[in-house]
Amino acid sequence: MSGNSYLPRKLHSLLGVIPLGLFFIEHALTNYSAFEGGQQGFKDSVDFLHSMPLIFFLELFVIWLPILFHGVYGLYIAYQSNLNTGRFSYGRNWAFALQRISGVITFIFVIWHVWETRIQVALGNITYDELGTHMHDIVSNPVTFVIYFIAVVAAVFHFSNGLWAFLVSWGITIGPRAQRVSSNICMGIFVIVSVLFLLSLFAFRGAEFASAAAATTAISSVTIG
Repeated sequence: MSGNSYLPRKLHSLLGVIPLGLFFIEHALTNYSAFEGGQQGFKDSVDFLHSMPLIFFLELFVIWLPILFHGVYGLYIAYQSNLNTGRFSYGRNWAFALQRISGVITFIFVIWHVWETRIQVALGNITYDELGTHMHDIVSNPVTFVIYFIAVVAAVFHFSNGLWAFLVSWGITIGPRAQRVSSNICMGIFVIVSVLFLLSLFAFRGAEFASAAAATTAISSVTIG
C-alpha cells in the first residue's frame, strides 16, 4: 500500500466510530423499541427521529456520506488485504480476516436494507408509519430472516472489532494489558448490541406487527371495495 494511504485510512477508521458508530448504536436502540414498546413504541421512536430539525442535512452529512466513504474505501482495503489465517491462525489474525469479510457483508446488506426501507419511503411506496408493518413483511420470510440474522451479527462484529482496532491505531490503548481490557469491553458491546438487534428482529416477526399488517390489509380491502 502506498504511503499516501495514511490519511484515507485514518479518516476511514474515524468515520467508522464517529459518526457511524454512534448512529449504529442509535439504530439498535430505535429498533429495540419495537421489542420493548411494540408497534407504538417503534412508531414513536421513528417519529422522534424524523421530527428533528434539519434532519435531511443531518442524515446526509452524519450518515449517508460517511457510510459511502467508509463502505467504498473499506471494500478497497478488503481487496488489498492478505487473509493469511491458514498460515497464522492466532486470534487477532482471525479477527483481522473476519473484519474484512464482515465489512463486505455489511456494506452489501446496508445497500439492500436501505433499498427495502428508506428508498421505498422516498418512492412513496410506504410511509414512515408503515415501517414496522413493512419490516414484519420482510422478516416473516424465513430466508430473509436468516439473511438479516447473519448480516446483523456480521455488522455488529464489524463495529465492535473495528472499535478495538480504532483504539489501538489511534494510540488510545497502548500495551498488551490495555488492549486486553478493551478487547473484553468490545466483546461485551458485541454481545449487548447483537441482542438488541436480534430481539428487534423477533419483535418484528411477532403477533403485534402481524396484527398491524393484517389490519392494514383489511382497511385496504374495504377501501378498494
